Amino acid sequence: QVQLVESGGGLVQPGGSLRLSCAASGSIFSINVMAWYRQAPGKERELVADITRIGNTNYADSMKGRFTISRDNAKNTVYLQMNSLEPEDTAVYFCNADVQVIGTSRYLEHWGQGTLVTVSS
Repeated sequence: QVQLVESGGGLVQPGGSLRLSCAASGSIFSINVMAWYRQAPGKERELVADITRIGNTNYADSMKGRFTISRDNAKNTVYLQMNSLEPEDTAVYFCNADVQVIGTSRYLEHWGQGTLVTVSS
């Protein structure tokens, strides 16, 4: 009933920038928190940043000052602007959203399929 589709991943050189997008679609009544997670090879999935409906943000310490999360509530879309990328940022980046489906009263967590970001020269 709800799909999250990420885009914008790819190969970038160290020091470069990428902008990820994640659009939510389907039977959506409301979206609460939207977030980006990432999972590097051989590592656990970790929170990158999240943002509430009113725009309050939270970042993992290693991403502060380099990454910026934002959202467009009218488009049910969350963005992640990534600057000063490092090889250590190489990972699959996943979109996450707490969504209230039309006709229900609860927010349920949904995940996108992930988009690969590779930082390499």
